[in-house]
Amino acid sequence: MIHAFRTASVLRRRFRASARDGARPSAPIRPFFLALLLLAAVSGVLAQQPDYVIGPKDVLAVTVWDQADLTGRWTVEADGSFTFPLVGRIKAGGLTLKQFEAALKKSLVDGQYFRDPQVSVAVVEYASQRVFVVGEVRSPGPIALTGDMTLIEVLARAGSTTQAASGEVVIVHAPPGKAPVAPTLPSQPGAGDTVRVDLKELQETGLAKNVALRDGDTIFVPRAETIYVFGQVRNPGAYALQTRDTTVLQALSLAGGVTDRGAANRIRIARIVNGKKVEIKVKDLTDLVLPGDTLIVPEKWI
Repeated sequence: MIHAFRTASVLRRRFRASARDGARPSAPIRPFFLALLLLAAVSGVLAQQPDYVIGPKDVLAVTVWDQADLTGRWTVEADGSFTFPLVGRIKAGGLTLKQFEAALKKSLVDGQYFRDPQVSVAVVEYASQRVFVVGEVRSPGPIALTGDMTLIEVLARAGSTTQAASGEVVIVHAPPGKAPVAPTLPSQPGAGDTVRVDLKELQETGLAKNVALRDGDTIFVPRAETIYVFGQVRNPGAYALQTRDTTVLQALSLAGGVTDRGAANRIRIARIVNGKKVEIKVKDLTDLVLPGDTLIVPEKWI
């Protein structure tokens, strides 16, 4: 629980620092998505996953009620087993928490030590399974996979996406039974199945489309492509194109809006088409902008 609230606190501090520094807003999904990450950081850490498959180096907390000598922490060894009092060597690797609870209880009963022992098993340190988070996140690297961990929980553990992140996440699933020891990018040979997740869609649908992960998966957050807004706007410059359905109006909003001297009815888009630069007159502020576009807001005629 302490770790969960520390994670949430770190995310809040980073968000406030970003606001103080005057960071440009890169997408309307940020505040809501940050709140979702904070929730995931707390709920994901607190929940024990009964379907989690135990593996080597995991640390298990075993409780046998009213038996202090049989209650404690044990580390699963490389062969998937460890030595438990009275029972001796017992296999835990490859079993879920519920399956191991049942196996340990059976061993205690078969040894005629107890008639009906009450056994509880939890993972206190996850070490046998992990996923890799790379790209535009604040803390990239391997993250311990805690049971049925979802995409939002992993992004929360990685400190959330950066301001330069795309609005899309690419998940490269590890081949079954072949968890890689390093991240696998979508373009690499031998990459497994890939799943693309739109963060805006994830926000709008809630947890309905949250994606479950498995050992060895790579979560790749690409850098957003860029658009440019120049001319009579308050903050001309380059901006991250977070979503594919960004309109001219939204692009102008990123640049602070049109100034009093700007001619909103004569906005042009400079675009590269088939290797050639063309200029397109904006007919409606709901027109879509494309990666690499340059919006030009001319000055009003006097």
